[in-house]
Amino acid sequence: MWSLQTAESVSELEERPGIPSPRRNQPINLNHYATKKSVAESMLDVALFMSNATRLKAVLEQGPSSHYYTTLLSLISVSLLLQVVIGILLVVIARLNLNEVEKQWRLNQLNNAATTLVFITVVINVFITAFGAHKTGFLTARTSRSLL
Repeated sequence: MWSLQTAESVSELEERPGIPSPRRNQPINLNHYATKKSVAESMLDVALFMSNATRLKAVLEQGPSSHYYTTLLSLISVSLLLQVVIGILLVVIARLNLNEVEKQWRLNQLNNAATTLVFITVVINVFITAFGAHKTGFLTARTSRSLL
């Protein structure tokens, strides 16, 4: 009964003039879509940047005597640098108008570059996670017990 009423109310809405229907074929504003996509990617980039800054702090607190200190310091630094470059690329991409035909080739190249750099950053962060740059409660408790 409910689905029948809902279906009837949807068909009534489609028949009313002036009320936009979700089923109508409306052209997508590609420039608006690309801008929203770039903003979402930028937010994720900021979150990863903050995560890597926290990891860098943990590595620096553990000091050079910790395992993989140089490796983690290098990987995190490269990841942070790539994230800054990606952020700049995304800002440039968001500011360019996709509807202008003469800018579409450049936008495509910038988007491909950003995608490639994001992939490289993800791979680097997989290695950062694998080498372990987190200072956990277990590690802290184990270290403090061994000092006693």
